[in-house]
Amino acid sequence: MSAESNHPLGKAQKEDFPLAGGKQFTSTTPETPIPPTQGAAPPAGGLSDLGSSLPNLSELAAAAMQPGGAGLTTPAKGGGSGQTMEMDFLSLLRMIIAQGVSDVHLRTGHPPSLRKDGLMVKTKFQPMTEDDIYGFAESVMPPELFEQMRNSLDYDYGFEFEDKARFRVNFFHSDYKIGAVMRLVPMRIPAIEDLGLPTVLKKFTELNKGLVLVTGPTGSGKSTTLAALLNHINLTQKKHIITLEDPVEYVYQNEASVVTQRQIGMDTPSYLDGLKYALRQDPDVILLGEMRERDTILHALNAAETGHLVFATLHTIDSVQTINRIINAFQPHEREPIRRQLSEVLQGTVAQRLVRRAEGNGRMAIAEIMIVTPAIRDYIEKERIDEIYQLLKDGDYDGMCSLNHALFRAMRNSFITTEEALAVSDKPVELEGMLRGVFHSSGGP
Repeated sequence: MSAESNHPLGKAQKEDFPLAGGKQFTSTTPETPIPPTQGAAPPAGGLSDLGSSLPNLSELAAAAMQPGGAGLTTPAKGGGSGQTMEMDFLSLLRMIIAQGVSDVHLRTGHPPSLRKDGLMVKTKFQPMTEDDIYGFAESVMPPELFEQMRNSLDYDYGFEFEDKARFRVNFFHSDYKIGAVMRLVPMRIPAIEDLGLPTVLKKFTELNKGLVLVTGPTGSGKSTTLAALLNHINLTQKKHIITLEDPVEYVYQNEASVVTQRQIGMDTPSYLDGLKYALRQDPDVILLGEMRERDTILHALNAAETGHLVFATLHTIDSVQTINRIINAFQPHEREPIRRQLSEVLQGTVAQRLVRRAEGNGRMAIAEIMIVTPAIRDYIEKERIDEIYQLLKDGDYDGMCSLNHALFRAMRNSFITTEEALAVSDKPVELEGMLRGVFHSSGGP
């Protein structure tokens, strides 16, 4: 098999292997290269085509909110409520696509668990064996990558399933046993408007150079927001976009732009190498999946300084922490010139969270948005970074918004509950004060 045919973006070819209970899992294995494609949107609706043996997850989310995280009670294959179900990976993957599950957790000795609307839901499937998990991995990975995974304690991979969705998988070990977590990545790349985020974010896509950072905790939708921003450029501008990802998640179709997607470990050894050589590949826009180490951050700043528009992510919760994280990645004697360089190239930050909707049908993105103005550049350079938060609160005319203001607007529009907003806020006392102000001004006691 050629190196090209082993690429993780390869088109799926079906093959079967047996699982516990004699079931067959029709899986997808990379076989031949495919052109990037958005594909179709994941199927919506219930599970009528999957059989009565599969659970309806809209009921599971409510059950999981009960004290103690109530588990899943489902009919077994032969009927009868509350019995343990035999594992059928094909049906499981179809089910999570149809029901809007975000993550699947597989652990040796335990039944699969699912995350829906931010809540963990336990299933009544049979406990997984190591052979089950290794068999699943072998079915979706080229042989050489499967051997790499078996010889690694942690391993990232991505695959496409039946042209319905992509999955980002992390294989890991716990208590000397294999486990995996799969993140669902829809084939369709959403528009910025679809995410419910302010259209001011489109300003970032109109830039010719600089650094734009999308930040937030794990599972906050950073990859989806970045994909929406990049695809807006792809649809509207004639640019060359290079992405460096580990692994590739959303797959882009060449539209007005040309998109080159490179996977760390397959197409380039590391983020640092990929970024260094990307500058020799005539890019206009560069997506950097993560900025972790000092050298990668330095190369990203240099790329933004030399006329490229760079998008990247950080696991920080707000703009002030983001700026401090970048500066503090360097030694004390390096920080002054880095602070000056950052003040010149940083164009904006989007620090977002996923918040459960009031009606209980999913989550929505809520974001603090900082657009770097001359005043903010001056604050960064003069090491008055903590004062930036006040500018966010007063910066509506520039399109800026603090997290509390974004939460407050969502509450006023009845998108989220007050309890959920206070739980998500980093400054709940300030948010309570905003609520009291509205209450009193409307004639309350």
